Amino acid sequence: MVKKITQSLRRPKMKSVNQPPGTVTYVGRKESGGTRLEVIDYNKDNYEKHISSSTEDAFKFEAEDRITWFNIDGLSNTAEIEKLGKYYDLHPLIIEDIVNTTQRPKIDEYEDYLFIVAKMLYHQDGKLVNEHISFVLGKDYVLTFQEAGGDVFDGVRGRLEKAYGRIRTNGSDYLVFALLDAIVDHYFLVVDELSEKVEKLEEQLFESQPSDDITYEIQDLKRAILRVRRAVFPLKEVISRFQNLENDLIKDRTKNYINDLHDHILQVSENIDLYREMAWGLMDMYMTTISNKMNEVMKVLTIMASIFIPLTFIAGIYGMNFEYIPELQWEYSYFVLWGVMIVIFLLMIYYFKRKKWL
Repeated sequence: MVKKITQSLRRPKMKSVNQPPGTVTYVGRKESGGTRLEVIDYNKDNYEKHISSSTEDAFKFEAEDRITWFNIDGLSNTAEIEKLGKYYDLHPLIIEDIVNTTQRPKIDEYEDYLFIVAKMLYHQDGKLVNEHISFVLGKDYVLTFQEAGGDVFDGVRGRLEKAYGRIRTNGSDYLVFALLDAIVDHYFLVVDELSEKVEKLEEQLFESQPSDDITYEIQDLKRAILRVRRAVFPLKEVISRFQNLENDLIKDRTKNYINDLHDHILQVSENIDLYREMAWGLMDMYMTTISNKMNEVMKVLTIMASIFIPLTFIAGIYGMNFEYIPELQWEYSYFVLWGVMIVIFLLMIYYFKRKKWL
Protein backbone atom coordinates (compact mmCIF):
# COMPACT_ATOMS: atom_id res chain seq x y z
CA MET A 1 0.00 0.00 0.00
CA VAL A 2 2.80 2.43 0.85
CA LYS A 3 4.48 1.68 -2.47
CA LYS A 4 1.24 2.50 -4.28
CA ILE A 5 0.97 5.85 -2.50
CA THR A 6 4.59 6.73 -3.26
CA GLN A 7 4.14 6.06 -6.97
CA SER A 8 0.99 8.17 -7.14
CA LEU A 9 2.89 11.21 -5.87
CA ARG A 10 5.34 11.21 -8.74
CA ARG A 11 5.02 14.14 -11.09
CA PRO A 12 6.44 14.95 -14.49
CA LYS A 13 9.92 16.40 -14.31
CA MET A 14 10.13 20.15 -14.15
CA LYS A 15 11.79 22.39 -16.70
CA SER A 16 15.51 21.78 -17.04
CA VAL A 17 17.69 24.44 -15.47
CA ASN A 18 20.17 26.65 -17.31
CA GLN A 19 18.03 26.77 -20.45
CA PRO A 20 17.31 30.14 -22.08
CA PRO A 21 13.68 31.37 -22.08
CA GLY A 22 11.75 30.11 -25.07
CA THR A 23 13.55 26.77 -25.28
CA VAL A 24 11.04 24.21 -26.55
CA THR A 25 11.42 21.11 -24.37
CA TYR A 26 8.56 18.71 -23.81
CA VAL A 27 7.89 18.22 -20.09
CA GLY A 28 5.41 15.42 -19.47
CA ARG A 29 4.85 11.66 -19.32
CA LYS A 30 2.76 10.94 -22.40
CA GLU A 31 5.29 10.27 -25.11
CA SER A 32 3.78 10.07 -28.55
CA GLY A 33 5.28 8.88 -31.83
CA GLY A 34 3.47 11.46 -33.92
CA THR A 35 1.10 14.38 -33.97
CA ARG A 36 -2.57 14.17 -34.86
CA LEU A 37 -4.23 17.22 -36.33
CA GLU A 38 -8.01 17.62 -36.35
CA VAL A 39 -9.31 20.53 -38.42
CA ILE A 40 -12.89 21.76 -38.22
CA ASP A 41 -13.67 24.57 -40.66
CA TYR A 42 -17.12 26.11 -40.47
CA ASN A 43 -19.48 29.02 -40.81
CA LYS A 44 -23.24 29.36 -40.53
CA ASP A 45 -23.96 27.33 -43.68
CA ASN A 46 -20.89 25.11 -44.13
CA TYR A 47 -19.01 22.53 -42.11
CA GLU A 48 -15.87 20.53 -42.95
CA LYS A 49 -13.76 18.20 -40.86
CA HIS A 50 -10.32 16.83 -41.70
CA ILE A 51 -7.92 14.53 -39.85
CA SER A 52 -4.20 14.59 -40.64
CA SER A 53 -0.85 13.63 -39.17
CA SER A 54 0.90 16.70 -40.58
CA THR A 55 0.52 20.15 -39.09
CA GLU A 56 1.29 21.63 -42.50
CA ASP A 57 -2.30 20.83 -43.50
CA ALA A 58 -3.34 23.67 -41.19
CA PHE A 59 -1.72 26.16 -43.54
CA LYS A 60 -4.40 25.56 -46.20
CA PHE A 61 -7.25 27.07 -44.20
CA GLU A 62 -7.28 30.84 -44.45
CA ALA A 63 -10.84 31.66 -45.53
CA GLU A 64 -11.96 35.03 -44.15
CA ASP A 65 -15.62 34.04 -43.92
CA ARG A 66 -15.01 30.89 -41.85
CA ILE A 67 -13.84 29.95 -38.39
CA THR A 68 -11.21 27.21 -38.20
CA TRP A 69 -10.52 25.08 -35.15
CA PHE A 70 -7.18 23.25 -35.18
CA ASN A 71 -6.91 20.60 -32.48
CA ILE A 72 -3.42 19.13 -32.10
CA ASP A 73 -2.93 15.90 -30.11
CA GLY A 74 0.59 14.99 -28.97
CA LEU A 75 3.08 17.47 -27.55
CA SER A 76 6.20 15.32 -27.49
CA ASN A 77 6.79 15.98 -31.20
CA THR A 78 8.10 19.49 -30.59
CA ALA A 79 9.29 19.99 -34.18
CA GLU A 80 5.70 19.95 -35.47
CA ILE A 81 4.58 22.30 -32.70
CA GLU A 82 7.38 24.74 -33.53
CA LYS A 83 6.47 24.58 -37.22
CA LEU A 84 2.88 25.51 -36.48
CA GLY A 85 4.02 28.24 -34.09
CA LYS A 86 6.22 29.84 -36.70
CA TYR A 87 3.41 29.85 -39.25
CA TYR A 88 1.04 31.65 -36.87
CA ASP A 89 3.87 33.84 -35.55
CA LEU A 90 3.46 32.65 -31.97
CA HIS A 91 5.88 34.00 -29.39
CA PRO A 92 8.66 31.53 -28.39
CA LEU A 93 7.50 31.70 -24.76
CA ILE A 94 4.07 30.46 -25.87
CA ILE A 95 5.60 27.45 -27.63
CA GLU A 96 7.59 26.72 -24.48
CA ASP A 97 4.44 26.82 -22.32
CA ILE A 98 2.47 24.67 -24.77
CA VAL A 99 4.82 21.71 -24.36
CA ASN A 100 5.43 22.25 -20.62
CA THR A 101 2.64 20.28 -18.98
CA THR A 102 3.56 21.60 -15.52
CA GLN A 103 2.66 25.14 -16.56
CA ARG A 104 0.09 26.76 -14.28
CA PRO A 105 -3.22 27.83 -15.93
CA LYS A 106 -2.92 31.41 -17.16
CA ILE A 107 -3.96 33.88 -19.85
CA ASP A 108 -1.58 36.08 -21.88
CA GLU A 109 -2.63 38.88 -24.19
CA TYR A 110 -0.70 39.56 -27.40
CA GLU A 111 -1.32 41.94 -30.25
CA ASP A 112 -3.13 39.55 -32.59
CA TYR A 113 -4.13 36.67 -30.35
CA LEU A 114 -4.77 35.46 -26.82
CA PHE A 115 -3.00 32.52 -25.20
CA ILE A 116 -4.76 30.47 -22.50
CA VAL A 117 -3.50 27.48 -20.50
CA ALA A 118 -5.92 25.23 -18.62
CA LYS A 119 -6.11 21.77 -17.06
CA MET A 120 -8.68 19.31 -18.38
CA LEU A 121 -10.09 16.83 -15.85
CA TYR A 122 -12.13 13.76 -16.67
CA HIS A 123 -12.48 10.11 -15.67
CA GLN A 124 -11.14 7.41 -17.94
CA ASP A 125 -11.27 3.71 -17.01
CA GLY A 126 -12.10 4.68 -13.43
CA LYS A 127 -9.05 6.94 -13.09
CA LEU A 128 -8.89 10.72 -12.87
CA VAL A 129 -7.06 12.17 -15.87
CA ASN A 130 -5.44 15.60 -15.51
CA GLU A 131 -4.43 16.78 -18.98
CA HIS A 132 -2.61 19.94 -19.96
CA ILE A 133 -4.32 21.95 -22.70
CA SER A 134 -3.44 25.25 -24.37
CA PHE A 135 -5.59 27.62 -26.47
CA VAL A 136 -4.59 30.24 -28.99
CA LEU A 137 -7.48 32.54 -29.91
CA GLY A 138 -7.06 34.44 -33.18
CA LYS A 139 -9.41 36.55 -35.25
CA ASP A 140 -10.84 33.65 -37.28
CA TYR A 141 -9.09 30.61 -35.84
CA VAL A 142 -8.60 28.69 -32.61
CA LEU A 143 -5.61 26.43 -31.89
CA THR A 144 -5.87 23.84 -29.13
CA PHE A 145 -2.89 21.75 -28.06
CA GLN A 146 -3.49 18.55 -26.07
CA GLU A 147 -0.99 16.26 -24.45
CA ALA A 148 -2.62 13.12 -25.85
CA GLY A 149 -5.78 11.82 -27.47
CA GLY A 150 -9.06 11.95 -25.55
CA ASP A 151 -10.78 15.07 -24.31
CA VAL A 152 -14.10 16.53 -23.13
CA PHE A 153 -15.03 18.32 -26.36
CA ASP A 154 -17.30 15.74 -28.02
CA GLY A 155 -20.34 17.86 -27.17
CA VAL A 156 -18.80 20.91 -28.86
CA ARG A 157 -17.91 18.85 -31.92
CA GLY A 158 -21.47 17.54 -32.10
CA ARG A 159 -22.96 21.04 -31.93
CA LEU A 160 -20.62 22.22 -34.68
CA GLU A 161 -21.47 19.28 -36.91
CA LYS A 162 -25.24 19.51 -36.43
CA ALA A 163 -25.36 23.33 -36.29
CA TYR A 164 -27.06 23.03 -32.93
CA GLY A 165 -27.37 26.19 -30.87
CA ARG A 166 -25.55 29.42 -31.71
CA ILE A 167 -22.00 28.13 -32.00
CA ARG A 168 -21.87 28.23 -35.83
CA THR A 169 -23.23 31.78 -35.96
CA ASN A 170 -20.64 33.25 -33.59
CA GLY A 171 -16.93 33.89 -33.88
CA SER A 172 -13.78 32.25 -32.63
CA ASP A 173 -14.19 33.88 -29.21
CA TYR A 174 -17.45 32.00 -28.68
CA LEU A 175 -15.72 28.75 -29.69
CA VAL A 176 -13.08 29.28 -26.98
CA PHE A 177 -15.88 30.00 -24.51
CA ALA A 178 -17.64 26.76 -25.53
CA LEU A 179 -14.42 24.75 -25.06
CA LEU A 180 -13.73 26.28 -21.64
CA ASP A 181 -17.35 25.70 -20.71
CA ALA A 182 -16.98 22.00 -21.58
CA ILE A 183 -13.91 21.81 -19.32
CA VAL A 184 -15.74 23.47 -16.42
CA ASP A 185 -18.80 21.23 -16.93
CA HIS A 186 -16.56 18.19 -16.48
CA TYR A 187 -15.18 19.79 -13.33
CA PHE A 188 -18.72 19.43 -11.96
CA LEU A 189 -18.68 15.71 -12.81
CA VAL A 190 -15.32 15.25 -11.12
CA VAL A 191 -16.50 17.14 -8.03
CA ASP A 192 -19.67 15.00 -7.91
CA GLU A 193 -17.46 11.91 -7.92
CA LEU A 194 -15.46 13.34 -5.02
CA SER A 195 -18.72 14.07 -3.19
CA GLU A 196 -19.81 10.44 -3.53
CA LYS A 197 -16.46 9.25 -2.15
CA VAL A 198 -16.70 11.60 0.82
CA GLU A 199 -20.24 10.37 1.63
CA LYS A 200 -19.20 6.74 1.23
CA LEU A 201 -16.28 7.17 3.63
CA GLU A 202 -18.52 8.95 6.14
CA GLU A 203 -20.92 6.00 6.07
CA GLN A 204 -18.04 3.58 6.62
CA LEU A 205 -16.80 5.59 9.59
CA PHE A 206 -20.17 5.31 11.31
CA GLU A 207 -20.24 1.54 10.87
CA SER A 208 -19.39 -0.63 13.86
CA GLN A 209 -16.31 -2.02 12.11
CA PRO A 210 -14.86 0.34 9.46
CA SER A 211 -12.46 -1.11 6.90
CA ASP A 212 -8.81 -1.46 7.93
CA ASP A 213 -7.81 0.35 4.71
CA ILE A 214 -10.02 3.37 5.36
CA THR A 215 -7.06 5.56 6.34
CA TYR A 216 -5.45 4.89 2.94
CA GLU A 217 -8.74 5.67 1.21
CA ILE A 218 -8.99 8.97 3.06
CA GLN A 219 -5.43 9.88 2.08
CA ASP A 220 -6.16 9.00 -1.57
CA LEU A 221 -9.26 11.19 -1.43
CA LYS A 222 -7.30 14.11 0.03
CA ARG A 223 -4.70 13.84 -2.73
CA ALA A 224 -7.42 13.69 -5.40
CA ILE A 225 -9.06 16.83 -4.01
CA LEU A 226 -5.73 18.67 -3.95
CA ARG A 227 -5.10 17.59 -7.54
CA VAL A 228 -8.48 18.94 -8.64
CA ARG A 229 -7.97 22.12 -6.63
CA ARG A 230 -4.62 22.80 -8.32
CA ALA A 231 -6.40 22.66 -11.67
CA VAL A 232 -9.54 24.63 -10.79
CA PHE A 233 -8.34 27.54 -8.69
CA PRO A 234 -5.85 29.00 -11.20
CA LEU A 235 -8.47 28.64 -13.96
CA LYS A 236 -10.85 30.70 -11.83
CA GLU A 237 -8.33 33.55 -12.05
CA VAL A 238 -7.93 32.98 -15.80
CA ILE A 239 -11.67 33.18 -16.48
CA SER A 240 -11.97 36.24 -14.27
CA ARG A 241 -9.33 38.01 -16.34
CA PHE A 242 -10.84 36.70 -19.58
CA GLN A 243 -14.12 38.20 -18.41
CA ASN A 244 -12.61 41.66 -17.94
CA LEU A 245 -10.35 41.84 -21.01
CA GLU A 246 -10.85 44.80 -23.31
CA ASN A 247 -9.78 43.19 -26.55
CA ASP A 248 -11.20 43.35 -30.07
CA LEU A 249 -11.02 39.56 -30.28
CA ILE A 250 -13.75 39.25 -27.64
CA LYS A 251 -17.14 40.56 -28.72
CA ASP A 252 -19.57 42.10 -26.27
CA ARG A 253 -22.21 39.41 -26.85
CA THR A 254 -19.69 36.73 -25.90
CA LYS A 255 -18.86 38.46 -22.61
CA ASN A 256 -22.31 37.63 -21.27
CA TYR A 257 -21.54 33.93 -21.72
CA ILE A 258 -18.10 34.36 -20.16
CA ASN A 259 -19.77 35.99 -17.14
CA ASP A 260 -21.95 32.88 -16.78
CA LEU A 261 -18.85 30.70 -17.13
CA HIS A 262 -17.23 32.66 -14.31
CA ASP A 263 -20.24 31.93 -12.09
CA HIS A 264 -19.86 28.22 -12.84
CA ILE A 265 -16.16 28.11 -11.98
CA LEU A 266 -16.88 29.96 -8.72
CA GLN A 267 -19.47 27.31 -7.85
CA VAL A 268 -16.99 24.54 -8.60
CA SER A 269 -14.29 26.15 -6.47
CA GLU A 270 -16.70 26.62 -3.55
CA ASN A 271 -17.70 22.95 -3.74
CA ILE A 272 -14.05 21.91 -3.80
CA ASP A 273 -13.36 23.98 -0.68
CA LEU A 274 -16.35 22.35 1.01
CA TYR A 275 -15.27 18.78 0.20
CA ARG A 276 -11.68 19.63 1.06
CA GLU A 277 -12.75 20.61 4.56
CA MET A 278 -14.91 17.49 4.80
CA ALA A 279 -12.04 15.26 3.67
CA TRP A 280 -9.71 16.86 6.20
CA GLY A 281 -12.35 16.19 8.85
CA LEU A 282 -12.70 12.52 7.89
CA MET A 283 -9.37 11.61 9.47
CA ASP A 284 -10.32 13.47 12.65
CA MET A 285 -13.65 11.66 12.59
CA TYR A 286 -11.87 8.33 12.19
CA MET A 287 -9.52 9.04 15.10
CA THR A 288 -12.50 10.18 17.20
CA THR A 289 -14.36 6.97 16.36
CA ILE A 290 -11.37 4.85 17.33
CA SER A 291 -10.98 6.86 20.55
CA ASN A 292 -14.67 6.43 21.41
CA LYS A 293 -14.45 2.69 20.90
CA MET A 294 -11.36 2.56 23.07
CA ASN A 295 -13.16 4.58 25.74
CA GLU A 296 -16.08 2.13 25.65
CA VAL A 297 -13.69 -0.77 26.16
CA MET A 298 -11.91 1.03 29.00
CA LYS A 299 -15.28 1.90 30.57
CA VAL A 300 -16.34 -1.76 30.65
CA LEU A 301 -12.97 -2.86 32.04
CA THR A 302 -13.06 -0.13 34.70
CA ILE A 303 -16.57 -1.13 35.80
CA MET A 304 -15.58 -4.79 35.98
CA ALA A 305 -12.52 -3.90 38.01
CA SER A 306 -14.61 -1.69 40.33
CA ILE A 307 -17.07 -4.54 40.95
CA PHE A 308 -14.37 -7.04 41.84
CA ILE A 309 -12.23 -4.71 43.96
CA PRO A 310 -14.34 -5.16 47.16
CA LEU A 311 -14.74 -8.88 46.44
CA THR A 312 -10.99 -9.19 46.03
CA PHE A 313 -10.51 -7.28 49.27
CA ILE A 314 -12.75 -9.73 51.17
CA ALA A 315 -11.07 -12.71 49.55
CA GLY A 316 -7.68 -11.23 50.47
CA ILE A 317 -8.66 -10.75 54.12
CA TYR A 318 -9.79 -14.34 54.54
CA GLY A 319 -6.94 -15.67 52.47
CA MET A 320 -4.37 -14.52 55.00
CA ASN A 321 -2.58 -17.25 56.95
CA PHE A 322 -3.36 -15.98 60.47
CA GLU A 323 -4.30 -18.72 62.89
CA TYR A 324 -6.88 -16.79 64.94
CA ILE A 325 -9.48 -15.45 62.54
CA PRO A 326 -12.78 -15.79 64.46
CA GLU A 327 -15.03 -16.44 61.47
CA LEU A 328 -12.95 -19.42 60.35
CA GLN A 329 -14.28 -21.51 63.22
CA TRP A 330 -17.92 -20.76 62.55
CA GLU A 331 -19.88 -23.56 60.86
CA TYR A 332 -21.69 -21.32 58.29
CA SER A 333 -18.97 -18.77 57.65
CA TYR A 334 -18.25 -20.01 54.13
CA PHE A 335 -21.88 -19.58 53.05
CA VAL A 336 -22.21 -16.22 54.78
CA LEU A 337 -19.10 -14.98 53.00
CA TRP A 338 -20.56 -16.03 49.66
CA GLY A 339 -23.81 -14.30 50.50
CA VAL A 340 -22.05 -11.06 51.43
CA MET A 341 -19.99 -11.14 48.22
CA ILE A 342 -23.09 -11.76 46.08
CA VAL A 343 -24.99 -8.94 47.77
CA ILE A 344 -22.06 -6.55 47.20
CA PHE A 345 -21.88 -7.64 43.56
CA LEU A 346 -25.60 -7.01 43.02
CA LEU A 347 -25.50 -3.66 44.81
CA MET A 348 -22.59 -2.53 42.62
CA ILE A 349 -24.45 -3.57 39.47
CA TYR A 350 -27.56 -1.73 40.65
CA TYR A 351 -25.55 1.41 41.48
CA PHE A 352 -23.78 1.50 38.09
CA LYS A 353 -27.05 1.02 36.24
CA ARG A 354 -28.71 3.78 38.23
CA LYS A 355 -25.82 6.09 37.31
CA LYS A 356 -26.24 4.93 33.65
CA TRP A 357 -22.66 3.77 33.52
CA LEU A 358 -23.87 0.39 32.26
